[in-house]
Amino acid sequence: MHDLLVWMANALADLANVIKEVGYPGIFVLMALESSVFPVPSELVMPPAGYWVHQGEMSAPLVILCGTLGSLVGAYANYFASRWLGRPLVLKYGRYLLISEKKFARVEGFFLKHGEIATFIGRLLPVVRHLISIPAGLAGMNHFRFSLYTLLGAAIWCTVLTYFGYFVGKEKAIIEQHFPKVLLGALVFSAGLVAVYVWLVRRRRSREQGHEQTRDETPA
Repeated sequence: MHDLLVWMANALADLANVIKEVGYPGIFVLMALESSVFPVPSELVMPPAGYWVHQGEMSAPLVILCGTLGSLVGAYANYFASRWLGRPLVLKYGRYLLISEKKFARVEGFFLKHGEIATFIGRLLPVVRHLISIPAGLAGMNHFRFSLYTLLGAAIWCTVLTYFGYFVGKEKAIIEQHFPKVLLGALVFSAGLVAVYVWLVRRRRSREQGHEQTRDETPA
């Protein structure tokens, strides 16, 4: 366990140094990639930048601005590509970019269910975040509303991640001392969230099946 913690600490330190070296332009580019179809997790970009904000090496407003604008550019890449290619070609070539038909159907269903506001909500959700622009492009969503919702969602997400990194830098000694407990607590909390989500989904499906059964049994 100790060796694993040492390895993780060294890996995080190396990652933080990379973000410091690439600077604001690098944050912009990496977040643009994260919002397109390339697997660059924002969780590996913004928190290290937030750490350097605490160290006085970076500016929080500039970090958040670069991350947000990068997210918009990447989102627009998906938006225009999907509008140009159309649904058949998106499904055909998406698998080469790790976008399976099942994953795309889930994201498209999310967009159709929630409407254009899904481009805002989706920016705060894993998996959905970097793909929600595709169904928006296919649907021909209004450019102004797409930009507005994407900017708002991306700004909130980048701010949260940046200040998470800031908190890690501020409480570094405490976190290092109690890291095993923090890690265990995070795992338990995440498992609890997953369990609650599964329970809610099953409950909703049970209710829907009950309503359908009631309609079927009702005399015409």
